[in-house]
Amino acid sequence: MNRIVIFILFISLTIVACKSDPPTPRPRAYPKIDFPERSTIRYDVTDCPYTFLYPGYAEINEKKEACWFDLYMPTFEARLHCSYVPITKDKGFTDLVHDAFLIAGKINERANYMTESRVQNAQGVGGLILDWTGPAASPVHFYLSDTTTHFFKAALYFDSHVEPDSLAPIVTFIKQDIDSLIATFNWK
Repeated sequence: MNRIVIFILFISLTIVACKSDPPTPRPRAYPKIDFPERSTIRYDVTDCPYTFLYPGYAEINEKKEACWFDLYMPTFEARLHCSYVPITKDKGFTDLVHDAFLIAGKINERANYMTESRVQNAQGVGGLILDWTGPAASPVHFYLSDTTTHFFKAALYFDSHVEPDSLAPIVTFIKQDIDSLIATFNWK
């Protein structure tokens, strides 16, 4: 008797389950991004041998080292890690570039593609920008130097793990601000 009741219950549940509408895929959706208005603030600290303009929506988070800081962008949960190292006999220009490329090599292991672009602004400050596509820990790095005295390096990181295609519009927006920072960068 119990077997008959269980069998009838099983058949009834199967019939009820089959009557519902088949599942339909959800339409594609992308997160809405509210980009902040562009404005700039001058970074000019007396202890640091450089000045530049940075985005008005970013905040400066100082580090313990002199002239090391993060440009924190709370709107995007992103940080541009900035560091300055004077070029010395112990740590020459070639050594600092080598260190920058060691980090770049680690990022390049996971990324799909890396491009290198030389930059030089109107003030004569030159350097290199590294851009990655794909699942890279940092989509943009750059350094600026006069090759004899000063070396400034920066890297963009996001505080959250998001797929690269979702971050693409944000990275494009921030890259424009990085280009502006480079264009206005000047040694004192």
